[in-house]
Order: sequence, then structure tokens, then C-alpha cells
Amino acid sequence: MIAEQNYGAHSAQVEMRLIVNGASISITQMGPDFLFIEPASDHPPGDASVVLQVDQSERRWNVRLPDGISAGSKRVALAATV
Repeated sequence: MIAEQNYGAHSAQVEMRLIVNGASISITQMGPDFLFIEPASDHPPGDASVVLQVDQSERRWNVRLPDGISAGSKRVALAATV
């Protein structure tokens, strides 16, 4: 019999969301100036919020969507808000 050892490993629960005009869209990948999202409807350029939740800790920050969201594309450009 082989004993299992996890060496204190922890698998975090991570959830990323983009909030646009009250709609919550799942983020699948995040970079410094872009997001990949689950399919969503069209949204014009404007402001939005990113929500990053790791286990019980949540962080939110505002972003600008300079090109908006196109229903035909999973990539969304980001710009910092001033």
C-alpha cells in the first residue's frame, strides 16, 4: 500500500468575472491588457469591473473596454481607468 502525501498542497477556488452594465460574464483568461471571456452579447465601449475571487478573498477593480465586446470574439481589449 502506498501512502498519499500532499505536502501541504492547496488547490484554490478561483473565479473571474467581468461585470458590464449589471451583466456578469465569465473570464477564462486574463492578461495585462486583455481578457478572454465566455461567449457574450455585444456591448459598446465603456466602463466595466473585473472581479477576482480566490477562495474567500475577493478583489474588484474598474477597467475600460475601449473596443467594447463583440459577440463574435472571445478576446476583449482592456484599458486602465483614470
